[in-house]
Amino acid sequence: MATPQVNLESLKKEHWSEQEMGNAVLITDFVQHLMNEHDFDYVLENYNHSSYVQHNRNIGDGVQSLVDFLKEFTKRFPEYSYDVKQIFADGDSIIFHSHATLKKEHRGDDKKGLNIKDTWKIVDGKITEHWDSIQALDGFMRFYALMNGGKIRNTNGVF
Repeated sequence: MATPQVNLESLKKEHWSEQEMGNAVLITDFVQHLMNEHDFDYVLENYNHSSYVQHNRNIGDGVQSLVDFLKEFTKRFPEYSYDVKQIFADGDSIIFHSHATLKKEHRGDDKKGLNIKDTWKIVDGKITEHWDSIQALDGFMRFYALMNGGKIRNTNGVF
């Protein structure tokens, strides 16, 4: 199975405003390069600015911290991918509901990997905040989360 592509065309909604569509295009590009292609240089070149506030307590503020986290993660799990199932847009907020997997053979198997909802806030064409909610779908991911989820790297809170 090929690397998942975020298919914005099939996931977009007719009722989205021009702003919401623009925000969805921005996040789609960000996510595709970051989570599926692991093109960290592209992400840093196009999205690295100082106002990115991270609410996932295991990752520090700033896009550089996010990239650093994912570089290490994808060293351990180079087949990691993020298959977007739904996109929600509301003004300056975009939510992706996705299925993340660690191995190619697990793609499409909803008993493996992670069920993730990511929310981003966009201000003036820049991604300024990120929240997520992650559900482990199998025993390995529950164990991984237990073993790796304790270090707090920011003080922003989860809400």
